[in-house]
Order: sequence, then C-alpha cells, then structure tokens
Amino acid sequence: MRRGIAATALVASLALAATACGGGDGDGGKADGPVTITWWDTSNATNEAPTYKALVRQFEKAHKGIKVKYVNVPFDQAQNKFDTAAGAKGAPDVLRAEVGWTPAFAKKSYLLPLDGTEALAEKDKIQPNLIEQAQFEGKTYGVPLVTDTLALVYNKALFKKAGIAEPPATWADLKKDAALVKEKTGADGYWASTAGYYAQPFLYGEGTDTVDAGAKKITVRSPAAVKGLKEWQGLFDGKGLHKADVTADAYAHIQDAFVNGKVASIVQGPWELTNFYKGSAFTDKDNLGVATVPAGSAGKPGAPTGGHNLSVYAGSDKAHQDASLTFVRFMTSAKTQERIALKNGTLPTRQDAYTAEVKADPGTAGYQKVLDAAQPRPALPEYSSLWTPMDSELPKIASGKESLDAGLASIETAMAKLLPEFGK
Repeated sequence: MRRGIAATALVASLALAATACGGGDGDGGKADGPVTITWWDTSNATNEAPTYKALVRQFEKAHKGIKVKYVNVPFDQAQNKFDTAAGAKGAPDVLRAEVGWTPAFAKKSYLLPLDGTEALAEKDKIQPNLIEQAQFEGKTYGVPLVTDTLALVYNKALFKKAGIAEPPATWADLKKDAALVKEKTGADGYWASTAGYYAQPFLYGEGTDTVDAGAKKITVRSPAAVKGLKEWQGLFDGKGLHKADVTADAYAHIQDAFVNGKVASIVQGPWELTNFYKGSAFTDKDNLGVATVPAGSAGKPGAPTGGHNLSVYAGSDKAHQDASLTFVRFMTSAKTQERIALKNGTLPTRQDAYTAEVKADPGTAGYQKVLDAAQPRPALPEYSSLWTPMDSELPKIASGKESLDAGLASIETAMAKLLPEFGK
C-alpha cells in the first residue's frame, strides 16, 4: 500500500489524454507492424518508475513485435482515472492495480480473466494467498507483481541501549518496552498511526475484521473489534508513547522521527525501505529491525496484505490482449521480480525471486519473514473503501475529541451505506 505518491494533476491529465488505448492505437492494428500496448504504472515516479521504464526497454528488445507505451499515473488518482477510462471504452491495456482495486474492477467486467492464459503460466510459483487476493467469484483477474504487509520496525541500537533483547510479542509488551526506551535513551519508544489501514492489526489480533464478508455482516462494533481498538487507543498515551498526530502531515512526521532516531519503533510497510536507509539512524542497514506486528489477546498476530497486481483490460482487442499477456508474464517472472526487488526495495510475490542477493538486504529479508502473518483481503469490491470512514473517525478517537463508542457508531453507519446488503 503506497503512500505519498507525488506528481501534478496537470501533467497526469495531459499524459492520460494522449495515451488512452482500449485496443484502438493506430499502429497496433497493422498486421505487418508491432502491436503497441499502453501500460499505466502507478509506482512512485521518483524512486520506482526508472526501474520499470528500464524493464519496458528490456521487454521491447526481446519482443520485437510488441511496443509498450509507458505512462506513470499518480497512485492516488489512478483508481478513479481507470474507472472513468474503462467505462468510456478507453482504458490502458495493462494496469498496475493496488490489490484492493482488482475485485472492484472485475465486478464491473473491466478486467480480463487470466486463468489458463500465458500471464498465469507460472501460477504455482506465486504465493497462494496473493493469487487468492487477485480473484473475484472464482476467477483470477490479476498477476501479483509486488507484495507488502505491515511489520513492527525498530531501531536495534535504541532497543539495545534500553536493555531490550527481543522485539515485543504483544501490544502489552510494546507498552513496557516503550517506557524502557524513554527511560534509558530519552527517545520515544513507539509512535502509532491514526490511519485505518494501520489499525487492522489490532482487529486481526482479536480474530476479527471490519466486516465478515461471508456472513454479510459489519463487525467493526463487535466485542472483539472493540477490544482490539481499545488496545489501539491506549497506545497514544503513556510513558514513551507519542501522542496522536492528527495533522495532514502525520505520516511524514512519524517517518521522519523514526529514520532519524527520535522514536524507536513504528508499524510500517516495506515500501519505505529505501527511505529508511536515507535516515541518520539507518546508515548502517543492519540497525533496522523488522518483526511481526505484536499479537492481540487471540494469540495470533495479523497484518493486512497490500501490493499490486498487473491486470489486462477486457475492452482491448485480441491482438492487444495477447501482447498484454506476454508483457504481464515477463513483468512477473522470477528474474524481473528479482531486479525490481534489488532496485526498488519492494517484495517479490514468488519465492524463487528471493535470491541470495535479494535477501542480502536486511530489510527485505526481514519483511519476507513476516509475510506469514499477512491476512488476505476478502474478495469484496467495497473492502478498500471501508478504510475511508475509519480514516475520518479514528483521529478524533485517538486525540480524545470523540469517544471510542461514538466513533465506532459513526464508522458503522458509514460502512452500512457502502454495504447496504450487510447487517450489523
């Protein structure tokens, strides 16, 4: 799940206007010329896109009959832009889609089912839970390109100075460790996020979620959910626990404090690995600790699974779809995923891409070890939208401006509007 993708709307709109494809590129229809497909890449334009551009050139060199028109689309705009373009029969041939978008677009019949195609020829090499997350109503609509999850990342030097030998196994342990760090080092021990996505581990730790998709029930106010979110609420007040930051720049504030040694631990994803290493606290990469998020009272830790799939537009003609399937297979191959991991610090979706060179990076190796605790999202098209009401209410709860009960009541009401067929 990427954050903070920077690009101007003007540049994006001009680029998109010039590249809407839908199988209608003039040069792509010629039998004696190469097929030109359009790829919307939603990666970070500064840190990640150069790697993908280089891979496009490599692909074209190896596949003379296919040209790829590369367009970098700001992540925070891409979902709506693709929805609009696909509805108008002018979407790109290939989309790098956040995993939560895949079932939503599949429900609208915008995506091509990939089962039995060249794109999924090596399906057995990809982690099964990631394939599951790319499915809707029994069909697969995306090939996992990169994956991620949340972990507890910590400053080993500060932990050692505080006399802490192992990362905390539970949230109660985390509170104790945070107090020790403050006492022994002067730094804060832990700084929590008020964003809904980062509250998921507290729900999973109690064996629940915001919804029960199978039972068609909203569960964000269930006893288990309330228990987990009370635990979350308690991590904003106490010795070594940083107070809630409810400003628009909260994400950046937390990140900056961690990479510069002002806070000993946070919950974060691998998309920040390259930025961790730019901070003064992690010039020595081995100082970065990565551990499974602490467990709740249910005894098992859990974190949301994020990442991106490559999907093919159902509205393209056969020539463009065939070329797109070839491109998707190349981009999700073991060799390509290894290169992406080495250049961008992201996590491969297949085990054979975790080569010795990839695992030589302590951050990548650390995140690979915590992937077992990642929980696949239900194949519910509206699921990702459920974080929106949480993002609205949780900051009020964390800062003491609203009670947990009142905040959860508001969240439940908002979720009911998104899921009118679900009960409470």
